[in-house]
Amino acid sequence: MWLSRLWGKHHEAAKFLLVGGVCFVATTVVNYALKLTVLHQKPVTALAIATILSTILSYVLNREWSFRTRGGRERHHEAALFFAVSAVGIVLTLIPLWISRYVLLLRVPDVSRPVQEIADFVSGIILGTLVAMVFRLWAFKRWVFPHPSAGRPRRRGTARSGPRTRLVHRARATRPVGSRADGSDGELGETPGSGESRVG
Repeated sequence: MWLSRLWGKHHEAAKFLLVGGVCFVATTVVNYALKLTVLHQKPVTALAIATILSTILSYVLNREWSFRTRGGRERHHEAALFFAVSAVGIVLTLIPLWISRYVLLLRVPDVSRPVQEIADFVSGIILGTLVAMVFRLWAFKRWVFPHPSAGRPRRRGTARSGPRTRLVHRARATRPVGSRADGSDGELGETPGSGESRVG
């Protein structure tokens, strides 16, 4: 019972974390595929490319699953905001790896190869991903996938129908054919107040 209540309260965050797990695996696989082959001298570039590809996957999964009940914005506006937020997330992902490599000098030949790889994994894949994920969850819910009432302004020229408006429409709908707006039932051409129509 408590699991269902917890899921009902935090289902969006739980789905976001599951999507994050899938994208984490995708980032790791692509990152090491590039790093161990064509980009072995450019680890930050390899991680950037892997993160960009996983960001595209993240947009599709979050749009169609995690936040499918949200989305008060136009699709192109939503996509632009998503990738803008994700660009900030990519920078946040790369900062710990950059610090590890070029500030702390945890790289060959200053350290051994195993130490370098462990430092790369912890700083880039673990720490960078966690920092970016927290930021993205907050930014997605606040700006990218708001509730419709928060992201879709009411059109100009359309007013909400209040009780008086609804009563007027209902009275017009139930008024007999040929009846006057003032409530009288006289025929056309009849003078108000006279009980008979004028004949010319």
